[in-house]
Amino acid sequence: METIYGYLERITFVNEENHFTVARLQEKAKKELTTIVGNLAGINPGESLRLFGKWVHNAKYGNQFQVEKYETVVPATVNGIEKYLGSGLIKGIGPVMARRIVKTFGLSTLDVIETTPDELAKVDGIGAKRIEMITKAWEEQKEIKEIMIFLQSNGVSAAYSARIFKRYGKASIENVRENPYRLAADISGIGFITADRIAQNMGVDPNSILRVKEGIIYVLNELTNEGHVYYPLETLLAKAAEMLKVDVEFTKRAAAELLEERRIIKEDLQGQPPLQAVYLPAFYTAETNLARLLLCLTGEPSSIRSIDTEKAIDWVAAKTGSNLAEKQKEAVVLSAQKKLLIITGGPGTGKTTIIKAIIQIFRALKLRILLAAPTGRAAKRMQEATGHEAKTIHRLLEYSPRKGGFEKNQESPLEADVVILDESSMIDLLLMYHLVKAVPLNATLILVGDINQLPSVGPGSVLKDLIECGRFKVVTLTEIFRQARESRIVTNAHLINKGMFPDLKKPPDRELSDFYFIEENEPEKIIKKILTLCLSRIPKRFGFHPVQDIQVLTPMHRGELGVMNLNLRLQEFLNPNESRLIRGNKSFKVNDKVMQVTNNYDKSVYNGDVGTISRIDQEEQEVQVNFEGRCVTYDFSELEELVLAYAISIHKSQGSEYPAVIIPVVTQHYLLLQRNLIYTGLTRGKKLVILIGSKRALAIAVKNNKTQNRFTWLDERLAEGI
Repeated sequence: METIYGYLERITFVNEENHFTVARLQEKAKKELTTIVGNLAGINPGESLRLFGKWVHNAKYGNQFQVEKYETVVPATVNGIEKYLGSGLIKGIGPVMARRIVKTFGLSTLDVIETTPDELAKVDGIGAKRIEMITKAWEEQKEIKEIMIFLQSNGVSAAYSARIFKRYGKASIENVRENPYRLAADISGIGFITADRIAQNMGVDPNSILRVKEGIIYVLNELTNEGHVYYPLETLLAKAAEMLKVDVEFTKRAAAELLEERRIIKEDLQGQPPLQAVYLPAFYTAETNLARLLLCLTGEPSSIRSIDTEKAIDWVAAKTGSNLAEKQKEAVVLSAQKKLLIITGGPGTGKTTIIKAIIQIFRALKLRILLAAPTGRAAKRMQEATGHEAKTIHRLLEYSPRKGGFEKNQESPLEADVVILDESSMIDLLLMYHLVKAVPLNATLILVGDINQLPSVGPGSVLKDLIECGRFKVVTLTEIFRQARESRIVTNAHLINKGMFPDLKKPPDRELSDFYFIEENEPEKIIKKILTLCLSRIPKRFGFHPVQDIQVLTPMHRGELGVMNLNLRLQEFLNPNESRLIRGNKSFKVNDKVMQVTNNYDKSVYNGDVGTISRIDQEEQEVQVNFEGRCVTYDFSELEELVLAYAISIHKSQGSEYPAVIIPVVTQHYLLLQRNLIYTGLTRGKKLVILIGSKRALAIAVKNNKTQNRFTWLDERLAEGI
């Protein structure tokens, strides 16, 4: 085994899943930096390292030192200290401030921060407030280091150590020792698998009832992430036993304890065949109570007084200068008669026209109308199209971070006679439950959406269940109106929805179309064409902004044409700024297009919101993101909430529209080549859609109308009236 010494110049890559790190080391008496690779969790730029390992040759990157183990000491050189302090390790000290501090104190810098921090006031730009910040951050860093050593020995990365410290503080080691599985529930990014690895390293018995119980909860949570509301007991226990590598008898015993503790709920469902359904309590409550509330709503009298609907339709036509088609008239009439109405149809079938007509009539009747949609973008589109204020469902229900719930509910209902919800296919069980709880019993609820879109990301298939239960009036729009028929996006979307191959013919030379198909089979060539389309071809020909107006959508997360790789390539191409912030396997730059991937109620940003990084402050350890004119600040510890958004998954695009959309369609995406996926992606493009890939892959997707059935009992509960 060979040994090398030096100080860490910079970290270029960290994989948070397996802690694999690529970094550059400055060895003594060497001009060129040495590339080091291996499991190096917890190292920071500027630290002096003694590394043990061997030299290997990488065909692409040349000679590298493969580290098997290492020792770290605080930096011993002025340059090392500057690097160490300027790495973002200590809040309040960035590269510029680090240079000033080291210039003032030299080799004594770390001793000054440790023992006499008040002396930092001698440095230009450091006042009492910043000294306090630095002192606190230094103490925290020492404590984190101790926690990190403990956790690292049990297979946890440095990034997670910081999150654990933020959550538990000085009690971190004690809490982890007591029950390592609590990390899965308490720490963002740490799932059961990581918590289980820690537990195993700490000597927890693989057959312990604690482990098996937490494993069952984990499997059930994963199944809800796939859209299921419940799961059959027998299959659930078999899945848990297989995942945990234990005998199914252990899972039966663990499930019995979970039932006794009310951490899971079992119900015998009288289906064909009958089955024992297992729910997480929140989903059982939501499903049973949503069914009851919907039945109550439709059973109560309406606050809308009886009107001459024919006259109302004629009045709307005269007021707007447009006549409604028969199905549109039916929808308007029923909106005044039914307590719950569902309007569904594809693009260009006139859903927005119906909403506008309904609003006109109800406004004339002096009714209180509320408009909402599941996402910010969908709400904005709804407002622009109708001229009536529209909110996200979370805003409508007045979510309170302090209380951890919605202010609007049964005790404090919405002040409304009519609630109209757009993009209803996106709404999951829990959100629909909270919404219906807040709808007054005398109000009318109108759900508008496209049943052929992808189902909600969250558990349930609410719109589908409400349609199929047979309890509520449904208006299905099929007629494509003249203006929409002129769009190849719309016509091809409807062809795909019917299982027919889209029209791929090229428009005549110099004639612009809103739909193009570019045939290409090789992933690398597809990537290069996507890059060229974004940077030059589309902006030059259509005038669209390369970042703000063009959205790449893809079915997959991994692989050459998955979200992760496409984002890295697009970032490099569209934002060549050299200065970057590296956090784990993420790299952020100023002007990057980013997406929020969790609901953050404190910041009022929600899953799917897209913004642009406007500032990265290494000293304050903050990143500022501009969300359509509203600036939101993130601490470095909160950056797991953000991902690059030059490319996003088609699932994430639901409820949004973009001026231009590019979608790779290749056979490598075989498992995800589904009709509703391509249909949803296609309908996200407002003015331009470009499919790029193979006709074979597109044909597979168009033919594949099999969608995964979700385990939900809402339609049966509604049909049976319970």
